[in-house]
Amino acid sequence: MNVTLRQLNAFIAVSRHKSFTKAADELYLTQSSLSGLIKEMENQLGITLFDRTTRQLHLSEAGERLVPYALNVLDDMRMFTGEIHDIKDYHQGKVRIAASQQLAATIMPSLIKAFKQAHPDIQVSLIDCGIGEVMERVQLIDADIGIGPEHPFSSDILAETLFSSKFYLIVKPDHALAGRSEVTWQDIPVGELITLQAAFAEQIRAALPMELTERLFRADYEVNFLSTALGMTQMGLGMTLALSYAKNWIDQHDLTMIPIKEPKIDRKFLLYQHKHRSPSAAVLAFANFLKTYAKHWQIDTP
Repeated sequence: MNVTLRQLNAFIAVSRHKSFTKAADELYLTQSSLSGLIKEMENQLGITLFDRTTRQLHLSEAGERLVPYALNVLDDMRMFTGEIHDIKDYHQGKVRIAASQQLAATIMPSLIKAFKQAHPDIQVSLIDCGIGEVMERVQLIDADIGIGPEHPFSSDILAETLFSSKFYLIVKPDHALAGRSEVTWQDIPVGELITLQAAFAEQIRAALPMELTERLFRADYEVNFLSTALGMTQMGLGMTLALSYAKNWIDQHDLTMIPIKEPKIDRKFLLYQHKHRSPSAAVLAFANFLKTYAKHWQIDTP
């Protein structure tokens, strides 16, 4: 038995109109073509679908019983076809994004808002987490996309650079350095630098001479979160470091950003995806949008 969708459509159209003429007009078929589809379906099923008289056409008892099933099949096929179109056209879908905590709190909300305006039917789920957890989420396929600073990753992960940013010194507006257009690492006063733990500080230490890191970095002035460092700086307890994407946070704390040179230390931010997982259309849409959006970020112009 090999009933086709054309036969089912013909069957439903004739049952609805109780007329081959009207059904043929609806389906843009000739009456002979429509009659042929119904006859083929009856032969394949081995039953009569319609009782015909010289003046009237009625569903047979078998036809009456099959109408609901035929309608269900056609409805399912319409949903199936619609889902394919939605997937191809990015109209529906879901994207799970793992982003490092600072990115999630600063630039990700505006990015997601812009993406939702362009693709309102794609659901975006944001997972804010630590830098190492970004890799873990992508590795375990808990996230479709990971966004975060450069970090060691396994061979199962694909990484693509999105942007880079240099470090800025963050001080109170009345600090002696606040009026400077730029500073060097040597200009930072001893005992005043509030730094973040883990990879953030490690990259700076690796790029500076040992005698300078020993002078600037103090264990009792290391905190876990940038928000803590900014709060301490606002209270006059010292100064801290940040990247340009945190400008809104810094403005909210009424603090001043000063670019640091000599040496210039950049931090790269990457897009991470699983190598062995085919991205959905929605994920591709977000990844492409992210790459375009990142090109327009004024990363080094706070």
